[in-house]
Amino acid sequence: MALSCRRQAMMSERSDVVRRPAPRRVVAGSRDEAVLGLRGAHVRHATIGVSASLFFFSSSAVSSAAGSCYSAMQTQMDAEEASDATRAGSYAGPPPPPDSDSHRWQPQPAWIHKQDNATYPPRPPSTRTRSSETRRSRRSGRADHTDDRGGDLFSPDPRPWPERSLLYQYMPFRGMYHDVKRRLPLYASDWYLAFLPKNWERVVGATVRMYFLNLMPCLAYIIDMYVRTNGTYGVNEGVLSSAIAALTFSLFSVQPLTIVGVTGLINLFNYTTYDILSNYDVDYLQFQAWALIWAAIMHWIIAVFNICDYTRFVTDMTSESFGLYVGVIYVQKGIELLIYEFDTGDGQAGWLACLVAILFALSVYFVEGAGMQPFGPFWFRKVLIDYSFAAAIIFYTGFVHIPGWIASTQLEELPISPSFQPTLQRNWVVPFWDLPVKWVFVALPFGFLVTLLFYFDNNVSSVMAQSRGFPVKRPAGFHWDFFLLGCTTFVAGLIGLPAPNGLVPQAPVHTEALSVTDLVPEEAPLAEGGFFEGDVKKARTEAKERRRQRGDPRKPLRVVRTRVVEQRVSHFAMGLLILGTMSGPLLVVLGLMSRAMFAGIFLVVGWGSIEGNGIVHKTLYLFRDRRMTPTDHPLYRISKRSIAEFVAIQWIFFAAMIAVSETIAGISFPIFPLALIPVRHFIIPKLFSPEEIAALDAPTANSPAVLVSLGGPLQAEHGFTRRAARRPSFGSGLSTQRSMHDAEDGLRRRNGTGEATDDGGYYADETLTEEERQRRLHQYDVQGGVSGLQRVLSIKR
Repeated sequence: MALSCRRQAMMSERSDVVRRPAPRRVVAGSRDEAVLGLRGAHVRHATIGVSASLFFFSSSAVSSAAGSCYSAMQTQMDAEEASDATRAGSYAGPPPPPDSDSHRWQPQPAWIHKQDNATYPPRPPSTRTRSSETRRSRRSGRADHTDDRGGDLFSPDPRPWPERSLLYQYMPFRGMYHDVKRRLPLYASDWYLAFLPKNWERVVGATVRMYFLNLMPCLAYIIDMYVRTNGTYGVNEGVLSSAIAALTFSLFSVQPLTIVGVTGLINLFNYTTYDILSNYDVDYLQFQAWALIWAAIMHWIIAVFNICDYTRFVTDMTSESFGLYVGVIYVQKGIELLIYEFDTGDGQAGWLACLVAILFALSVYFVEGAGMQPFGPFWFRKVLIDYSFAAAIIFYTGFVHIPGWIASTQLEELPISPSFQPTLQRNWVVPFWDLPVKWVFVALPFGFLVTLLFYFDNNVSSVMAQSRGFPVKRPAGFHWDFFLLGCTTFVAGLIGLPAPNGLVPQAPVHTEALSVTDLVPEEAPLAEGGFFEGDVKKARTEAKERRRQRGDPRKPLRVVRTRVVEQRVSHFAMGLLILGTMSGPLLVVLGLMSRAMFAGIFLVVGWGSIEGNGIVHKTLYLFRDRRMTPTDHPLYRISKRSIAEFVAIQWIFFAAMIAVSETIAGISFPIFPLALIPVRHFIIPKLFSPEEIAALDAPTANSPAVLVSLGGPLQAEHGFTRRAARRPSFGSGLSTQRSMHDAEDGLRRRNGTGEATDDGGYYADETLTEEERQRRLHQYDVQGGVSGLQRVLSIKR
């Protein structure tokens, strides 16, 4: 059989027109007739797949239904491509043996399978081998092991981003099917990994930390919504919305690291809509229900047609601008809560509220900062970081009730309602069917704006939770998770809750809380994200032996992340705790919390997002004395003019979002962060050289585990070398061929005779071979920018 295959392969190389193996179940006739014959059955199978996926909500059911739709359309599309390739006479693989049955899978020579996506038909999956390998890996305890290329836990997308056609890109259910298929074998280990003794500390600490960090900002925004919507949304609505989101995403999402809850952005949307409708005779909750129903439908359309793939173009330029906006909004809301104290009470209550808010913010900030200092045992410093926020909430809840002058000040407290009951006198289910038809369609554009907001906010928060600074190994699932977000949005509209979505400031905190840190030698090599992936004990031993041989003094160790405990238990336990908060005893405790403390929560969470923002750091660098700047600083070789222009674009979009948010058109602010993505994609590469882009920007997440859900590995950005040549730049050390004399002369190149020529002559020299010309053309290309950007130089955030 092997000899026959080899003979057929040799014959195919000599022939002018190479036949391609026919697709499965082709019995007779030409290839065009075979394709036409397959279409009826495939359409029926696709219809069955789509219908079934709409009726089943669990992961396995939708995976099966979407799989039938995907496999049918994939086979049809491959058959059409096979027919086109045969008619064109292009090589696409060896023909089948003449004595083989055309309706069976044909064995291919081993050398063919070494080429990725180069043969047709694809190799049939070996279900038995794959399941046995999974069982063996589970028994050996290597369920969370992956290699450097992205891991053996998941296979890459069969068609990377550059090789996709429009038909494949927008194939219904393709992304959702692959998301569930990659993560489903790991679902059991997502649970039992949390119960391994080595992971207990991280899971418990993350659960407690995220419970308070998710619930408290939610309650703070509920205070604002309660005041601005005349009591429509209260504590029970906010708590129930956060609990539903946490339980749903911990059980059914592909990536349980992403935290979903009530944010300030949906708060802005809710009270702006309330202000607009206050001038009309329409029921607010019924209108809001239809707006969220429309939004849920659009969520499902986006997920089904794989539009979340475009999240791969989100870079630090966009996420930093949006993160700075969210941080400033948090601080602004904290100040507004303090103003409420002056409006509702006397001056004494207002000034005490300011004191409590500032003390709370400073306490959390400095106690967490103490955990990052090299004082005290390592385990004690980790405890400070994990529990300082919860301890501050408990302390300042009782602080305002100390007998005497403090208790007599009568600070405003959190308004509560009966346990598990809506704030208003209504049923949980909103009678949305009573809304007049014209208002149903008026709610459509409002639902579209909610979809824009959630598309950006949820995907960016998910990317930030899996950013390059965390050693995340398990595959992401943007399409399936966005479909799930549509389901929670639909439920929120039906029962009158504020719709939950991704929490941007809290997004990386859950992953950070689950990150295992350790002390490694200073000379130990780190990954691009700044974490260590090797054996810590071995690295220490080698460093100690190296110092002994060289006689070097001992260098201090540094704290780095070594792995992330990727599991679902912390997220699920957080959801149960939030749901239990609606019980009577805990609601009474919530009613004892002062508004002033929630103002302090706003201040400390918002300041954390501002302090670590890249826009702030690059802006401060512009005022830095160059003589006091180390030469290895990432921005040292970039001209300050370029830095100022890049940061100015970010400040402009940030200012536009802030300005629009303060008007009645505030619900339209998602347009600006979304518009920044095409600006970065099309305009920024024309204004800055590849070296400047590499130093100033980078993909927010570039892990193979994340990109596998967004079209595969990122491609290199082909820089505008001619544009860069006309603009003098100090470079970034990447193009060592350029001298300072060349830069001062406008980066003009020299040909083989030593005569100065412009860039066109440099790349168009007729004496050069084609390979040398292409090498010169792409020698300044940087892995970064338009198509997805691998960071070469970066600012540590």
